[in-house]
Amino acid sequence: MQILRNLYQVGGDMNGITWDGVDAGYNDGNTYVLQRPEGLIFFDCGCGATLDQIEANMNYWDLKLEDVTHCILTHAHFDHAAAGHLLKKRGIEFIATEETADAVASGDDRCCGYLYHKTFTPFEVDRTAADGEKFVVHGVEFETMHLPGHSQGCTAFLFQHEGKQIVVSGDVIGTLLAGDFGWSGSIDFDKKCYLESLKRFAQVDSDIMLPGHGMIYFHKPRRRVEQALNAALMEWR
Repeated sequence: MQILRNLYQVGGDMNGITWDGVDAGYNDGNTYVLQRPEGLIFFDCGCGATLDQIEANMNYWDLKLEDVTHCILTHAHFDHAAAGHLLKKRGIEFIATEETADAVASGDDRCCGYLYHKTFTPFEVDRTAADGEKFVVHGVEFETMHLPGHSQGCTAFLFQHEGKQIVVSGDVIGTLLAGDFGWSGSIDFDKKCYLESLKRFAQVDSDIMLPGHGMIYFHKPRRRVEQALNAALMEWR
């Protein structure tokens, strides 16, 4: 699915772009791809079992999996990162926070394989990015916003594209019509940290928000974050 010129969603089972045995489920997080002249950049990579579907979706838009050079991870959960070991075999470089890098390197319960009755295959992240750090890939500057709570590595990444401020938000907020918050069953879920992260994220203006599951927010995404913050303030204090 084309979002803007050179920006696509190529995976995600909540809206049927990929399918991992559950209709409109959470088995396979959203995978996005940014096309640059130097190569393709992934944001998250799905559960692994759908990689062939992701590749087929890419091929429709004349995008080739072999042209992906980098994958930026929002967090370590199975539905977002379990394809990592397959992509590492293709030489793709991974970027994530130190917390996410540590989790995927160990493949332990922070990756939540238990939720899907599967085993997470560990892999190494090539570059870590700290909160507030800016880094450049293929001429695009990304800003790292570490927002722990849903998991300790949960991160949003902001960048400019086609004159718009884009934020890849992972599971910092829940899916519209299916809850305000990311899943709370993580081993490293932290309600106190999560509330502080929502307070901070609710101060961010963006034009388009690319979430970890479900629909993309094209109209004033900050309103959706404020909605989640309001719910958290009522429920969690």
